[in-house]
Amino acid sequence: MPEPVALAALAIDAAVGWPAALYRRVGHPVGGFAAIIRRCAAMWNASSRSPGARRVMGLATVAILTGVAGGTGWLLTWLAHQALGGWSWIGIALFAAPGLAQRSLFEHVGAVRDALGTGDIEAARSAVAMIVGRDVETLDEAGVARAAIESLAESFCDGIAAPLFWLLVLGLPGLWIYKAINTADSLIGHREPSWRAFGCAAARADDLLNLVPARIAGALICLAALRGWRVMWRDAREHASPNAGWTEAAMAGALGLKLAGPASYDGETHVKPWIGDGRADAGTADVTRALSLYLRACALLWLIAGVAAWAR
Repeated sequence: MPEPVALAALAIDAAVGWPAALYRRVGHPVGGFAAIIRRCAAMWNASSRSPGARRVMGLATVAILTGVAGGTGWLLTWLAHQALGGWSWIGIALFAAPGLAQRSLFEHVGAVRDALGTGDIEAARSAVAMIVGRDVETLDEAGVARAAIESLAESFCDGIAAPLFWLLVLGLPGLWIYKAINTADSLIGHREPSWRAFGCAAARADDLLNLVPARIAGALICLAALRGWRVMWRDAREHASPNAGWTEAAMAGALGLKLAGPASYDGETHVKPWIGDGRADAGTADVTRALSLYLRACALLWLIAGVAAWAR
């Protein structure tokens, strides 16, 4: 019979996510990857090492993460087959669901929308600080709204479309390898001199793993909105990332907004090009529209997961 692992994993994540009580007790699986990454960085990213040596050690870190994540995924799949036999897909889906972020992403961006809706800019800044890396202290309503929408667009790929893609392609090992590499990119894949060499392998691996999913995710946003294609094709490459621009440009075109642009990080303003040719004065209503579009794009992922199950 069909084994709807991906569809079931999406349903479990949408229904319960990763409950706060569980997080307080045991953390989250990506926390284990983060611990490995920080340990490797502490041992191997010393400033006394040459850039070449740090680059090699960064590659070793990625190899360790791949082995741990892939091996754990394989072991959990094997255990599910041993314990559940023909119903093993249920166990695999349970093990896969924590690697998806439909519910948590909606809740985080929803918190920004709710704070903006009450006119509480400080609460809105605090909420958006949970999902973006930029400085938020001086953001006005439009800046907060744009930051939330940009994070929603980018995380639609990183948090949902890409892990689902690798789950469909390589099973549970593929999903958790992706999550491990994506975590490494977020922690060490930076361009600052202290991280550039050591984090190079993580950044390039993350770029490679997101190459196809990012473009699929951008297309799904445009398909869900029935617009945005022109802006996506035109502006996707304006983003510093070779992949994040696809979903961000798709969202900008779909909503008729300008996203990206100058932003401050650690007190330093980074001049980045605008993406999109619409309004820059985003507000509460635009965050609401973005969340509605996000839900429709997620529904398309559910459709893909269902078709994939029956095609097998």
